[in-house]
Amino acid sequence: MAIQVGDKAPDFKVKDQDGKEVSLSEYKGKKVVLYFYPRDNTPGCTAEACNLRDNYDDLQKSGYEILGVSTDDEASHQKFIAKQKLPFRLLADTEKEIHEKYGTWVEKSMYGRKYMGTDRKTFVIDEKGKIEDIIEKVKTKDHTSQILK
Repeated sequence: MAIQVGDKAPDFKVKDQDGKEVSLSEYKGKKVVLYFYPRDNTPGCTAEACNLRDNYDDLQKSGYEILGVSTDDEASHQKFIAKQKLPFRLLADTEKEIHEKYGTWVEKSMYGRKYMGTDRKTFVIDEKGKIEDIIEKVKTKDHTSQILK
């Protein structure tokens, strides 16, 4: 069953870009923007990450911590962070553990070819660990305004 607003956000434990273990439970008491994106260094994903970077101070002032999730590995995340000067952590969900828990590993279709990939989606989680909002139609160039609405 798909996660819905009001549900408890599923906890997870994976490594970030530096190989440090990260779990959602360590953010208890803070608001978290958990955003899923397909690939590092692709046009849409870069636009989304840079929009969050450019508005990071506003997001922090509103109490949000940002966690980006893709199936890319730690080395790819490190390059992406360095190239785009991202101030937040990127999680290396290479085993698709978080994707499975949040229902973001889905069948996609391009030019009639079906394949499995990441559904670009953002989960806004409140201080108590509950899903406050789910942004299904992410505007990559204006994502912050969707979060802070």
